[in-house]
This record gives sequence, structure tokens and C-alpha cells, in this order.
Amino acid sequence: MPSSSRRAVGGRHELGQNFLVDRRVAARIAALVPPGPVLELGAGDGALTRRLAARAGTVTSVELDPDRVAALRRTLGGRVRVVHADLLRFRLDRPHHVVSNVPFGITTPLLRHLLRQRAWTTAVLLLQWEVARKRAAVGGTTLLTASWWPWYEFGLAGRVPASAFRPRPSVDGGILVIRRRPEPLVPDEERAAYQRLVREAFRGDRLLPALRGLPAPHRWLAAHGLSKRARPGELDAGAWAALHRCASARLERAPRPR
Repeated sequence: MPSSSRRAVGGRHELGQNFLVDRRVAARIAALVPPGPVLELGAGDGALTRRLAARAGTVTSVELDPDRVAALRRTLGGRVRVVHADLLRFRLDRPHHVVSNVPFGITTPLLRHLLRQRAWTTAVLLLQWEVARKRAAVGGTTLLTASWWPWYEFGLAGRVPASAFRPRPSVDGGILVIRRRPEPLVPDEERAAYQRLVREAFRGDRLLPALRGLPAPHRWLAAHGLSKRARPGELDAGAWAALHRCASARLERAPRPR
């Protein structure tokens, strides 16, 4: 979450992060993480790290600030593997759950970095409240969420008051929980085609133009409870997957050039 940092340290990502100081919130976040190995991205001063270390299972914490890395290794080195690295470049090489108090300025890059990787099942992310609501599709979905919905479930797990952070930000936080679907709604090998469809649909203010090539687009909209004035943000995960199947079937039926 954004703010001026109490230290001016090298590295663009941790500058501006608000550090979690409320132990009850840290415990609440840790309780949302399923059993198993955990990767924490952006450990900061270790409020979440300490809670995670008290659980069964291994914990790996990634932190960019070398001073904080040294401090965490002194206090938690026996229980936590502390890695000095850039969280946007750190790659998961074995199965983990992910936890992060995400610096607001890199929320979207971090989400994209995570969603492209396969070696995690659940991510519990502390974001700015309005951003968490958007990513959980509260009040309508966004391009990023729709692009990954067939493979992940996005849920909102509560609001965190600004008083839980130091320095205190001007807005509250929100807990976003992302879970990998056991069975994707769209096959992995069709991801590129599906995401092209979603990008095309979000280019306009209305969904109908993106359906022009489909047979009976008005009937498709009505079957999914949508009007001809529907916007892309009104579709849920199932409707997006159904739209992709319909578009794919149309392409398969199309005559091939000789």
C-alpha cells in the first residue's frame, strides 16, 4: 500500500510500502493460508512472517531491503528461509501458497507475475481496499480478472482499517484470496485464444460488438441473462468460458481457404 517509506533504501518496489503492525490482522491473514509450504513476497519488518513461522510447514520470505533481510535472518533465520531478491523477479520453483502485503504501486505487475506461474495453489494478498474489490469482481469484473477467471477464483476476505499500518495510509486495505481452480473452465492450451477474446471485448463500452461474428448474438446474450447493452464487466466466469466455447465452435465450423 502506498506511502512514503520510513527509510530511503535502494530498490523501487519497497519504497512507499505501508507496514502491517496490527497483530490481529496478521493472524487473520495467516489463518486464510492453507496448510503447506508458504512463500511470502515482500516481508518488510516481518509482522506476517512471524505469524507464518508459527505454523507447521516451511516458510520462504522474499525481501529486497538488505537491512531488513539481515534483521529477519537474525530473528527468524532458524525457522524461515529469508531470500534477498526482487519479488517481481522471484520465480516459484516448487509448490507453495503465497502471502503478500503488496506495495500498492506494484499491485498489477505482481498479480500478472503470479498468475503466469503454476507452482502455487492459493494466494492471500493484502491490497488497497478498492483494488481488492475490483479484482474480486465486486460490482463488475475487470480485464485482468476476466482474463484469468477460467483458471482462478478471486474472492474478497475482508477489509483492513488504515490504522493497521505504519505509516498510516489514507485508505483502508482489503484481503484478496486467489485460488487455482482444480479443473479450469477453459483448457490451458486455449488460454491465448481466450485472452484475445477478452481483450477484444473490453476494447469497447458494449459487449455486443465483440459478438458480431457469432450466430444469433442476441439469443446468446438473452440465454445468459444479458441485454444487448451489456458491458463486458457484467459477465461472470461461467459466461466468459461459454462465450469462448461459442467463438471457438464458430471458428471450427468456418470454411477453410483452399
